[in-house]
Amino acid sequence: MRIALLGAPGSGKGTQGKLLSQKYNIPQISTGDLLRDAVAAGSPLGKQAKAAMEAGELVSDDIVTRIVGERLVQADATQGYILDGFPRNLTQARSLDTMLSSQNQPLQAVILLDVDFEVLMKRLTGRRTCQACGTIYNLYFSPPKDSSRCDQCGSHQLIQRSDDNEQTIHNRLQTYETQTAPLIDYYAAQGKLYKVNGTDNVVDIANNLSQILEVTL
Repeated sequence: MRIALLGAPGSGKGTQGKLLSQKYNIPQISTGDLLRDAVAAGSPLGKQAKAAMEAGELVSDDIVTRIVGERLVQADATQGYILDGFPRNLTQARSLDTMLSSQNQPLQAVILLDVDFEVLMKRLTGRRTCQACGTIYNLYFSPPKDSSRCDQCGSHQLIQRSDDNEQTIHNRLQTYETQTAPLIDYYAAQGKLYKVNGTDNVVDIANNLSQILEVTL
């Protein structure tokens, strides 16, 4: 089972990727985690990535794709994997296709978690975290009983992440629309794209994903 999850920031890729990983016992592979691990390990690619990040630059598509490629040949990925947040653009998608085709192991499905941007804005701008115990709330969808107090520990330290402000999120969604959304047509043309309503509850989304995978793969 070789799949990729596609969707805008806040669409639930991380949550669903974790659930699928647990259910099918295959790794959830996040480029953010891979980059941090490569930098920490001091691998040749990690050193290149670190140099780019320290210079305030984006890590190149080539380096990211090669780091992903190294991960996909590890033993725990031989039975399949879930790509979470990769590829992010057409250059990465084409490079990934070339790499996987050379191994005769192409992606089997790409699943889009489809969520309206208005909902995404509320999901991200409404997020609040208890600094004391880590419980996460959303002012629109899952608010605390008292807007200033954590239900779990009673702390008044409900904070908003600095990057959860409206302007930053708007910029992230614009980047997605420009760079990542074209992948929808790219994978649809290959007959690999499936859409799931990302506004359903977590359990229903997970069930829909599993049904798609079990019927089509």
